[in-house]
Amino acid sequence: VAADSGTESSALVDDNGSEEDYSYEELCQATPRYLQPGGEQLAINELISDGSIVYAEALWDHVTMDDQELGFKAGDVIRVLEASNKDWWWGRNEDKEAWFPASFVRLRVNQEEVPENCSSIQDEEQDTDISNHRQKIAENKDQMRTNVIQEIMNTERVYIKHLKDICEGYIRQCRKHTGMFTAAQLSTIFGNIEDIYKFQRKFLKDLEKQYNKEEPHLSEIGSCFLQHQEGFAIYSEYCNNHPSACIELSKLMKQGKYRHFFEACRLLQQMIDIAIDGFLLTPVQKICKYPLQLAELLKYTTQEHSDYNNIKAAYEAMKNVACLINERKRRLESIDKIARWQVSIVDWEGPDVLARSSELIHSGELTKISKQGKSQQRTFFLFDHQLVFCKKDLLRRDILYYKDRIDMDEMEIVDTEDGRDKDFNINVKNAFKIINRATEEIHLFCAKKQEDKKRWMEACASERRRVREDKEMGMEISENQKKQAMQNARKSRHGKIKGVSYNGCPVPPPHQSLHPIHQRHITVPTSIPQQQVFALAEPKRKPSLFWHTFNKLTPFKK
Repeated sequence: VAADSGTESSALVDDNGSEEDYSYEELCQATPRYLQPGGEQLAINELISDGSIVYAEALWDHVTMDDQELGFKAGDVIRVLEASNKDWWWGRNEDKEAWFPASFVRLRVNQEEVPENCSSIQDEEQDTDISNHRQKIAENKDQMRTNVIQEIMNTERVYIKHLKDICEGYIRQCRKHTGMFTAAQLSTIFGNIEDIYKFQRKFLKDLEKQYNKEEPHLSEIGSCFLQHQEGFAIYSEYCNNHPSACIELSKLMKQGKYRHFFEACRLLQQMIDIAIDGFLLTPVQKICKYPLQLAELLKYTTQEHSDYNNIKAAYEAMKNVACLINERKRRLESIDKIARWQVSIVDWEGPDVLARSSELIHSGELTKISKQGKSQQRTFFLFDHQLVFCKKDLLRRDILYYKDRIDMDEMEIVDTEDGRDKDFNINVKNAFKIINRATEEIHLFCAKKQEDKKRWMEACASERRRVREDKEMGMEISENQKKQAMQNARKSRHGKIKGVSYNGCPVPPPHQSLHPIHQRHITVPTSIPQQQVFALAEPKRKPSLFWHTFNKLTPFKK
C-alpha cells in the first residue's frame, strides 16, 4: 500500500468550503474516556479501583441461554463490577451477576449521580440533610447537563474521524487495487458508509452551530436532531447490509495477503489500533447510542429549558430509528434459527422457508380435519406468509416429517362455533377455519383447549399485522443472507464445519487464564462476541443424554 503522491488536507471540508480539523491528539485530550470502542476500559478500572459505582446502558438486546452470561434488553442499566477483559465485562443487573459483551453497552456519563429516592435515609431528623442534598443535586444539574452535551459533541467528532479513516484509509486504497477487489466486493464490504460520512459531516456542522462553548448546559441541540431525522434513514441500508459485509470480509481475511493489506492501510492512515471489522461496526453502534444519549440529556433538562420539547421529540425520533435497527438485528438472528430448524425436518419438500419468511410467530399441535371427516394430529409452525405442518415420529417424538404448507397471503381466518359444522357436516369443538379467498378452499382445525384456539386466532391476526408492518418499514432480508443461513445450517447439520460457527464467522480462540486476583469468577465465556453484531451465534448447548440413554434400550434399537 502506497501513500498518495499528492498530499491532501486532513481537515474535514464541508460543502461551503469551511474547515474543521480534529487531530487525533486533540481528540485524545478532549475525550480520553470515549475515544474509541472499548477505550473506556482503563477509565472504568480506575473508577472501580477507587470504589466508585460504574453503570452502563445496553445498546442492544443480549439474549442468551448460557448461565455464565448476563441477559438484558436494550436500555437496561447494568452495574459494571470488573472490566479487566476488553471483550467481556463482569456486571450485575436485577437478576444476577455474570459476564456480558462489552460492545453491547454504553457507559453512563454521570456516574456520580445519587438515587433520587434517598432510601438510605430513614430518620425524620435527617430532613435537613435531605433538603441540602436536593439543593446540591439542583446545583449539579447544570454540570450534569454539561457533561452529557460534551459527550455528545466529543463522540460525534471522534465518530467523524473514524468515518474519515474508513473512507480515506481503506476505501481509497482498495479502489486502487483492482486486482484484489471487485466493485461488487467493495460495495458489499463498505455499503453506503461514504453517504453516511457525508451526512454526518453536515450534521456535525449544524451541531457545532448550536453548541455553546462558554456555557455548554445552555446549548440547544434538539432542533438539530429533528432537522436531520429523515437523513438518519440511510443507516437502515447500512445495517441491513452489515451481515453480508461481515461474511465477505471473513472470507477475505482467511488469506494472509488481505490481512496484511488492511493492516498496512491502517498504519498508513495512522488509525487507532482497531481491526477493520471494528471500524465497520461503529455506524451500527452510533445509531443505537443516540437515543441513550438523548434520554440522559432529557433527564437533566428541566421543563422550563428552551430546548426541552425539542430534546423530547428528538429522543422519540431517534428511539424509533434504533428500534428498527434492533428489529433488523433480531430478524437476522431469527433466520439462522429457522434455517437450522428446517434442515432438521425429515423429507422436506418445496422451497425453503426463508424464501418467503423470516420469523416464527407461533407453533403448537392442532387436529386437521379433511373433507372426508378424517382427523390428523399435526404440529404446526406459523411463519410470516406461510403455515407449515409436520407429523411427529411415533417413537422419536423429537423427529418431525414434513407434510405440507398453506400460503397465508390469500387466507382469511374464521371463528367456528362449537357444534355441528355445516361445511364439513361433523361435530367440532374449539375449532377455527382458514379459507382461501380466491379458491374458497376451506381448512378446518381443532385445538385441545379454548385457550389454545384463542392463541392461534391471535397469532394468525398478528401474522397479517406483521406482514403489513414489514412492508411499511421496508423490512427485507437479502437473498444472499438467506442463502448463507441455509448453507451454514446444512454444513452444521452434516458436521462439516471445523472451526467455524453456523454464522460463517471464525470461532474465536478461548480466553487466556485470568490473573489469579480475578479467578473468583467463573471462566470467561469462550463465545467472544464477533465485531459483526448482526451475525451473533447462540451459545453452544450441551447435548442431551436422554435419547442417548433411551436408544440403548433393546426394544428401541433400530
